[in-house]
Amino acid sequence: MSRTITVGIDDSPESRAATGWAASEARLRSLPLKIVHVQEPTPRRLAQTPLLDLEGYQRWAGRLTRDFADDALARHPGIEVVTEQLRGNVADELCEAAGSAEMIVLGSRGLSGLRGFMVGSVSQGVVARAERPVVLVRAGERAAGAQRTGTGGLPSTATPSRPAGAAAAPVVLGLDMEHPDDTLLGFAFDAAAFRKAALRVVHAWPDPATSYHQFPGGVGLHDTFETGQAALLSKVLRPWRQKFPDLEVIEASRCGSPQQVLVDSAGDACLVVVGRRIRTGAFTGHIGHVAHSALHHIAAPVAIVAHD
Repeated sequence: MSRTITVGIDDSPESRAATGWAASEARLRSLPLKIVHVQEPTPRRLAQTPLLDLEGYQRWAGRLTRDFADDALARHPGIEVVTEQLRGNVADELCEAAGSAEMIVLGSRGLSGLRGFMVGSVSQGVVARAERPVVLVRAGERAAGAQRTGTGGLPSTATPSRPAGAAAAPVVLGLDMEHPDDTLLGFAFDAAAFRKAALRVVHAWPDPATSYHQFPGGVGLHDTFETGQAALLSKVLRPWRQKFPDLEVIEASRCGSPQQVLVDSAGDACLVVVGRRIRTGAFTGHIGHVAHSALHHIAAPVAIVAHD
């Protein structure tokens, strides 16, 4: 059975936006869309409360998943949509669901008045633990970077968000040159190819120490280091350019902190891709400074790709 584009939902506008994005991604990749709702177990003492209508909640959850499925099919006729209702710890169940998915998509609440995400405990837990890519989407976000949001928060296929013939918004990849993992690169190149969009690969490097103190030769050292870093990025990307000869690849090797360089480079992105090292032991909940910054300060959907 082929992997699915899986989206975890509740009744929030963010979940509707995430479902719209996931449906568009399923269409792009010709994969089934799986819509998952997880019900937290009710404590036994609370479950015996006369006012708690568990059967009513289950009926509501069933209607919710069917409503989301109907909306997805209305926007993207012809895609395969399946729904599933689970019971258990939400983060645990979504991580389990991610295991058989091409990617898992979640909604994330935007910060009022600011670009970025308010990453809740469930999203944080899934991002930190899932070994498949996790995409976080805000309410009102364009699906696949190419469509406006229609009524109900799902993207409309009828109204394009850019003039005819205009270039698609780029996919932006933040690449750590110390760990240029093939899983991360493959995901980003595929994402750009499916969208027929350019891929902008962003690499940040620190200024040599002499530049801060104006030592003799400091400017020359800076220029030499800059040239060397750009050449290293080109070397890493060369085999990927050969695998994707029709894809426009923009190389951006810049001086500065990785977090700030990525945020500054992602203003026009339809999707931002960053990596997360798979860790074992006491720090398994750590997602990395760059991924954390991307989730909190970038408006576009952000894909966190776990890798060794």
